[in-house]
Amino acid sequence: MVCVLGIDHVQLAMPKGGEDEARAFYRDVLGLAEELKPVELAERGGCWFTGGSAHVYLGVQTGFKPAEKAHPALLVDDLAGMVMRLAEADVAFTPGKPLGGYERGDIADPFGNRIELMQRI
Repeated sequence: MVCVLGIDHVQLAMPKGGEDEARAFYRDVLGLAEELKPVELAERGGCWFTGGSAHVYLGVQTGFKPAEKAHPALLVDDLAGMVMRLAEADVAFTPGKPLGGYERGDIADPFGNRIELMQRI
């Protein structure tokens, strides 16, 4: 039987020229490592980031509009610690409604894309 094995990556859109802002947020605030894009894709712009099994790719989109509903949900090992790191970087965190087995909440990247942060409890 043919089946889906998992998710390789999540791609979010960003405006042209936003690579430095993306690095400052995804690398410096969230703590993800930047992954070099393959040469054949690098000319398109954007950035790729990874942390654990999470792969978040930012691609340049003409006529960019942020994703306010659709979103990646990133698992973190210490949500309270991440919230403190976010506060130090002036990134707003909105606690989420209760969901069995998780503590969670939402943030927005510098481009307005929604990102959910979740910790298993």
